Amino acid sequence: MIYQTLIISSVAIALTLIYASVLDLRERRVPFKTWYPMLVVALPMAVLTYAGLFSDSPPRFALGLLFLSAMLCVFYYVASAYLHLFGGADAWAMIFITACIPLFPAEPYAGYPIIAFFPPISVIMNAVLLNLVTPLGIFAMNCLRKNHGPPLRYMFVGGFPVAGDTIQDEFGFVMEEFTEGENGEVTRRYLSFREAIRRMIRGERRLYTRDFKRNPKEYQEELRLYRKAGTVWISYGVPFILPICAGFISALFIGDIMTILILALSGVV
Repeated sequence: MIYQTLIISSVAIALTLIYASVLDLRERRVPFKTWYPMLVVALPMAVLTYAGLFSDSPPRFALGLLFLSAMLCVFYYVASAYLHLFGGADAWAMIFITACIPLFPAEPYAGYPIIAFFPPISVIMNAVLLNLVTPLGIFAMNCLRKNHGPPLRYMFVGGFPVAGDTIQDEFGFVMEEFTEGENGEVTRRYLSFREAIRRMIRGERRLYTRDFKRNPKEYQEELRLYRKAGTVWISYGVPFILPICAGFISALFIGDIMTILILALSGVV
């Protein structure tokens, strides 16, 4: 019974994550109402899952899972609402996964994880690892195209140059700040990682290229400087909801990627 409810919850969440990923890629936003159909299905299944755990397993085990789920849900909420380390949709996705999937519905292909025995931990670990693929691909593309400009470390976070006069047609967030001197010369400054994190914690959002298309009048000065500079380095803003979706599906079917890598490097597999 428990595993049947977990399978139903997993299917509902997976389908919703796929739809949310499409929305985020297309519109860069996921309305909260996107989760409503999934919650109608998954929340009752979660209640039945925990009811089955309390009746069929030692109370300590069920209470431990419930406590761990609650603590992680609080962490994701605080990290999003107060520390601004997650987007709202990303945090809600992880909260709902954590609340509704306390156990694997079936043994993954690579077996149950050694480190991340709790499915939501495998999901976030897989998502982070999979999210590294895009920046590495962009770095390789920059090397092939001989795109040079920022310090090397910026190219490892998925940075690439775009034309200043068409930046509003690109996807990503701006990695540079421009100022114009009294002689009309434009100087550029790359935002440091530390500065970007401080801004996020203070609640100062990144400057996304979509903002220029939605509100061109508000960013007339920035667009003028971008056109004058010629090129602007941006980082491709891959919505984290997409790696979460991939991390969720891969965790259920394959297992914990980090555990697989550790076992492979240690020669166990």
